[in-house]
Amino acid sequence: MPIKKSALKELRKSKKRHLHNISISSELKTLNKKFISLVDAKKIEQAKEILCRLSAKLDSAANKKIIHKKKASRKKSRLARKLRAS
Repeated sequence: MPIKKSALKELRKSKKRHLHNISISSELKTLNKKFISLVDAKKIEQAKEILCRLSAKLDSAANKKIIHKKKASRKKSRLARKLRAS
């Protein structure tokens, strides 16, 4: 455990940030699974809507440095390619 007051505060802040980051990455995973299930079910219009939301969330997570910006770009590209292929 930290001893200094500032170190204790930093620990509290990092725990709070960690929970926030986990919730965002969980939301990304949920949207990703929903998108893939819609593509597999050939529901293209709904999949396009989810892809739009997912792209925005990926960009937002990349800007907040929750995921790397190139990872976000790679995921968006692969998901769009999957949608076009179906």
